[in-house]
Amino acid sequence: MNRITHYDTERNFPDKNATSHLSPYLHFGNISITQAFEASGLAEQHSNKSTLSFQRELGWREFSGHLLFHFTELPEKPFRTNFTAFPRREDPVALRAWQTGKTGFPLIDAGMRQLWPTGWIHNRVRMVAASFLVKHLLIPWQQGQAWFWDTLVDADLANNAAGWQWIAGCGADAAPYFRIFTPVLQGQKFDPHGTYVKRWAPELTKLPDRYLHTPWIAPTEVLQRAGITLGSNYPTPLIDLAEGRKRALTAFNQFNQR
Repeated sequence: MNRITHYDTERNFPDKNATSHLSPYLHFGNISITQAFEASGLAEQHSNKSTLSFQRELGWREFSGHLLFHFTELPEKPFRTNFTAFPRREDPVALRAWQTGKTGFPLIDAGMRQLWPTGWIHNRVRMVAASFLVKHLLIPWQQGQAWFWDTLVDADLANNAAGWQWIAGCGADAAPYFRIFTPVLQGQKFDPHGTYVKRWAPELTKLPDRYLHTPWIAPTEVLQRAGITLGSNYPTPLIDLAEGRKRALTAFNQFNQR
């Protein structure tokens, strides 16, 4: 069965091999957008919804290249220039924890640990990890973009910059700033049994599913049975999610009133 058959319904689940994995080949020119676009239509004759979903992703990639061509400062400066004044925080300790998969939030940690040895990270997890960095932690999007540029085998200047600006709310057709991904809910929805998390954060393997994305609320005896000592062999959360969200929205509201 062609992978594209269930692309629209399965591509958001990081434990499934449901994405195309074409991004490195598109970036280095092994294949063209036109070839991928035409082949997707030939490969799937029955599920037009999946075909269109895949083709929209190709369209986003082309749009990113268009943006960079006309706005060459895209990797350094916000497309929406008013966001230059957005309040950000310098926090090297938190940035390093994010880079190394030690945030205390399993879905993010699994993704960042996948990135380092493989040079790739699932797109859904990329968005969740990026949102956490620029919104919960208020760290400049350029620092996250730089890390992805250094570590991704499919690092594409236009796609990387446009993606980070989309998450940060300052790009063209960007997600509203108040749209803040919650790593717990995203994990529960897209990795409900922790297949992905357990692969890349194996210290959580014995933790029951109900606590897999929230190990900090697990009872002491549950953590002990799972062999987990928070702050020792698995980190405590970098920030309270509710407080981080509130801080991000406060920063946005203050910025928006200027």
